[in-house]
Amino acid sequence: MIDRVKTQHNSKTLRIATEVNKFYKSKTPFRVFHGSTNSTRILSFKEDEMLDVTDLNQIIEIDVERLAVVVEPNVPMDKLVDATLKYNLVPPVIPEFPGITVGGGIQGGAGESSSFKWGFLSQTANWVEYVLGDGSIVKATPDEYADLFYGAAGSCGSLGVITAVELQLIPAKKYVHLTYHPVKGFNEAIRLIGDEAGGRNDFIDGIMFGKNHGVIMTGKLSDLKISKLQRFSRAYNPWYYLHAQKIDANKQTVKESIPLRDYLFRYNRGAFWVGRYAFELFGVPFNSLMRFVLNPILNTRKLYQALQVSGASQEYIVQDLTLPYDKSVKFLDYIDAKTQIYPLWLCPVMPEPRSPLSCNGINTTLAINIGVWGPRIASFNKFKELNKNIEDELTHYGGKKWMYAHNYYAEADFWRIYDKNWYDTLRKKYKATTLPNMYDKVVVKKRYEINARRGVFQAILGTAKIRIEKVNSQK
Repeated sequence: MIDRVKTQHNSKTLRIATEVNKFYKSKTPFRVFHGSTNSTRILSFKEDEMLDVTDLNQIIEIDVERLAVVVEPNVPMDKLVDATLKYNLVPPVIPEFPGITVGGGIQGGAGESSSFKWGFLSQTANWVEYVLGDGSIVKATPDEYADLFYGAAGSCGSLGVITAVELQLIPAKKYVHLTYHPVKGFNEAIRLIGDEAGGRNDFIDGIMFGKNHGVIMTGKLSDLKISKLQRFSRAYNPWYYLHAQKIDANKQTVKESIPLRDYLFRYNRGAFWVGRYAFELFGVPFNSLMRFVLNPILNTRKLYQALQVSGASQEYIVQDLTLPYDKSVKFLDYIDAKTQIYPLWLCPVMPEPRSPLSCNGINTTLAINIGVWGPRIASFNKFKELNKNIEDELTHYGGKKWMYAHNYYAEADFWRIYDKNWYDTLRKKYKATTLPNMYDKVVVKKRYEINARRGVFQAILGTAKIRIEKVNSQK
């Protein structure tokens, strides 16, 4: 079985290498089409300038002795977790949305509540197989092609095409024993995160429900059900943030045992809390009955599909921002004063200065990711202005953005954050100049029509797709 999958993989990789070489020889710029996305930017592809890699979706091998799994880049997190759990193993970093793919997580930057301990998904890779811009195939490791291995993390696919990855695995446990710690403000929250990051926890994150109140969650893997069992994956279970909000309101420390898979994807239903804005948009009561009835379309896969088709993400602030630990409270004060957006997500992250394109590629002992996801802004000018203000303030404090979101940097400002000379040198070395550069890939230059109802209906019907512009046969 493994040999057959490896043979299939090699065949697919050679096919991709051949197509990439054709683009290279004809000097045709091209983009890589994965078939799905967890970007809130509206994506569009030209059919004749598109490399289709949707079939790179297999798990190639699980090595229980070496604690490693080899996967193709389009394998989503839920498929990866389900496969490794059969061997009582799990990757140490699992981004919280089931549809995030391995390749997207490495080249787009992906972390979660274990990232204070392990870093981003890219930091748990042993090697990455790339098809370079001229069709060459290389295996990048921390020792061989090290500049590509570290440089491509967070590069948004602008340095090559990932065809396979080997990820580390750790022993899995049945439960996450989670403790909710109420806090009374930003200073207490950040201080507690810093203290707990130095302890024996496996998971840490937090939610601020206001400037003066929130909860920090610390978790440990366990095979024992130590406290009350709590689940979040079923239609009648609470959304995770609403559950945490009740704990916040009661101001009491709470301990629970959560099945591991439920914990890993606890934010899937409702997409943290962004899903609630759909209720406001359509005038639907936001109550437990309607969340139960609409549950099939309130998971992250469906919500991202609706965002792409509807264009509605052009009206909502959805930003993840990573800062040095000692600057995070000042930035939270800015977000409170400027936006009054709550809840806010807090997640500590191990930095990786060797990956300067990644949003955790900053010099600090601990980075803090702040998720700012807010309600609808009807005026596009105000929406764009607020995004730009956040970008400017983040740069002032030495932080970086996750590039899945809307980005409005002027080109000169963007390349003041990232070392363009180093980046261009790397692109030339690995023949990647036929691929769009990072700035061209992530900065929004076009505004799309917004039709929220169309997006919802197509997501329900399963017809929502990423935009592909057909070739004009009369050319």
